[in-house]
Amino acid sequence: MLFDEELRALTRNAMDGLRLIATGGQIPAPLENSPKCPRCSLVSICLPDEVNFFRKEQEPPRPLAVGRDEAMPMYVQANRAKVAKNGETLEVSVEDKVVNHARINEVSQLVLLGNVYVTTPCMQELMSRGIPITWMSYGGWFMGHTVGTGHKNVELRTAQYRASFDEARCLRLAKGLVEAKILNARTLLRRNWRQEEKPEALLDALKEDAKNTRRTSSLAELLGVEGNSAARYFGAFANLIKAGDTASGEFKFDFSARNRRPPTDPVNALLSFSYSLLARAFTVTLAAVGFDPYRGYYHQPRYGRPALALDLMESFRPLVADSAVIMAINNGEVRPTDFVRSGRAVALSPDGRKRFIAGIERRMSQEITHPIFGYKVSYRRLIEMQARLLGRHLLGEIADYPNLVTR
Repeated sequence: MLFDEELRALTRNAMDGLRLIATGGQIPAPLENSPKCPRCSLVSICLPDEVNFFRKEQEPPRPLAVGRDEAMPMYVQANRAKVAKNGETLEVSVEDKVVNHARINEVSQLVLLGNVYVTTPCMQELMSRGIPITWMSYGGWFMGHTVGTGHKNVELRTAQYRASFDEARCLRLAKGLVEAKILNARTLLRRNWRQEEKPEALLDALKEDAKNTRRTSSLAELLGVEGNSAARYFGAFANLIKAGDTASGEFKFDFSARNRRPPTDPVNALLSFSYSLLARAFTVTLAAVGFDPYRGYYHQPRYGRPALALDLMESFRPLVADSAVIMAINNGEVRPTDFVRSGRAVALSPDGRKRFIAGIERRMSQEITHPIFGYKVSYRRLIEMQARLLGRHLLGEIADYPNLVTR
C-alpha cells in the first residue's frame, strides 16, 4: 500500500474523529445489522442489536456469539489458608502444605471466606489480569472486593449519580425492580409447588401486588407493597420444599417465616448465604462494568451497603438464590449434618457450604431462553447484560431499563 498524502489525510481525519468522540463523552450510535458485529470480541459489551431493538422495536437481536469463558470462581474457606502464585498457577496451602491449586487463566474470581491470607505477588498478578478478589466473613457475610485501578468510564458514573438524586427517576426505576421481583417470585411458586391443589388465590394476589407497584407514589409506599408481597411469598415457601418422612427418621426442613441476622433455621441459613453470594456477584460485575455499586435507586445509600447491587439483584433473588436453595434441599445436596448451631443462630458447616456453593454456581451457569431477545444465555452472563443495559438507559440510549421477567 502506498502511503500517499490522501491516505495520511484519511488517517488524520479518523484520529480526529475518535478524539472528538472521546472528549464529547457521548457513545456513538450502535451499528444496525452490521455483519461485523456477531464476530466482534466486544459485542457483549456494545450490545448493538439489543440497543437497537429497544430503540426501534424492529428485528429481534441476533444471538450473542461470544467466546465461551471457561473461567470459574475459586473459593477458599480453609482456616488460616494461604493463596500464593507459582508460575501460572494459584496454590492453596494450609500449614505450609499445598492442598489445592488452579490455573490462573481458569479463575474468574478469587473468593475468600474467613481467615485466608493472599501473598502480595499473587494479589498483584490478579489485579494486573483484572481478576477480582472477594472477601467474605467465615459465616458468609460479603465484606468487599479488591480490584486494580478500576473502570475508567467516568461518564457512566456521572449519569448514575445524576439519576440517583432525581426522586422521580429513582421511583420509576424502583417500581420496575420490585414488580419484576414479585412476578419472578410468582413464577417460582407456580413452577415448584409440591401440593396437588395449585395456589390460584396466592398467585392472583401476587399478580395484584405486582400491579400495585405501578400505582405507588413514593419509595416508602413501594416498600410497603414489597413487604406485603414478601410476606405472602415466604408464607408459602414451605410448599416448595420436599417434606421429610419423620416416621422413618428422615430429616424435615421446617420453614415458617423469613428471619435473618442471625438465621434461626437451616432454610433461612441457606437463603441468607445465597443472597450474600448473589450480592457479591452483582457488586463485582457492576464495578467491572463501570458503576459505583454503593449508589442505588431503590435501596437507600448507607455506609457499607452496595445499594445498586441490591437493586439489580431483586429480580434475580427468586431465579437464582431461592431456586438454588430449593434444588439443594429437594435434591439432597445439603443434609442435616451440614448445619451447626451457636445459640439461636444456624449456619452451614464447611462441607455443607462447599456443596451449596457448587450448587449455586451450577445455577449461575445454567442457560435460559431470554424472555425478550429469544436466544439462550446463562444467568452469569445475564447479570452482566442487565448491568450494561442499565448503563445504556442512564446514558440515554434506551428509554427504559428492561427488567428481567421470566415467563
